[in-house]
Amino acid sequence: MNGIPNTPLHPYYPLGVAIPGYVAKTLTTQEILAIFTATCLGILIPTWLYIRHIRRDLPSSEVLTALWFVLCGFIHLGLEGYFAFNAHDIASHSTILGELWKEYSFSDSRYLTADSFVVCMETITAVFWGPLSFLCASCIVADHPLRHPLQSIISLGQLYGDVLYYATCAFDAAHLGIEYSRPEPAYFWGYYIFLNAFWIVIPLCLITRSTRETGRAFTALKELSPSKIAK
Repeated sequence: MNGIPNTPLHPYYPLGVAIPGYVAKTLTTQEILAIFTATCLGILIPTWLYIRHIRRDLPSSEVLTALWFVLCGFIHLGLEGYFAFNAHDIASHSTILGELWKEYSFSDSRYLTADSFVVCMETITAVFWGPLSFLCASCIVADHPLRHPLQSIISLGQLYGDVLYYATCAFDAAHLGIEYSRPEPAYFWGYYIFLNAFWIVIPLCLITRSTRETGRAFTALKELSPSKIAK
């Protein structure tokens, strides 16, 4: 109209997708990343100090695994839980967590459109994998026998969710021609690929480790004589 070309009301892809109640973010990308990094360090450093204080004999690999699950617990419950609770109007939020989701949504606009898959996936992640991640971390520090069953269940759930997350985007791009990420490499390769890849690589490693430990435990049990088992 009036010779003015149509322009999108927001910067997200696909251009023109409906985002009800959208309010532009006010924090810069640098500020959002700095807040996220500082928060992660603020969680991990005190947790590392606490674990080292109560379990000086715990191997470094076990400490790192416990820290991973603590971080997962905070991200799943705090960050993803916030999204799941506010999924239908998060585009209008100007809180720090709302700003963070609007920043991440440059790589996947489905988070601002209440997409059924991401809402269901993130809700399951927050409700189940969040609390169980904290429980698994405590089992690692306490050397509890439930550690490996919990580690396997959580990691498989994370891996399955992330694979479906990638797969649904790939399906829509290949069969419907819909791209949810902006074309800038930082958004697709940095946010969408790199950040989510942690929940592919690390769970695979943890599932492999737990499977080996479980196999060793059953092998050792079978090697015991019936008389020793009875005792």
